Amino acid sequence: MGENERNTCIVCGEPKEEGITIVTEFICTSCESEMVHTPVEDEKYPFFVRRLKQLWVKFHA
Repeated sequence: MGENERNTCIVCGEPKEEGITIVTEFICTSCESEMVHTPVEDEKYPFFVRRLKQLWVKFHA
């Protein structure tokens, strides 16, 4: 990604410069880290699952 290029994270909705692109969607570094370290039992886990479903839906649309 370019030095001043910003993408909007599908998890937090914020424009960020650093992160990953999966299929066509961007996930910022901080959200990626939080998702990876969130245990299944955590109440925020279903939120992450819903956000990641967007990748599958858009890929198969």
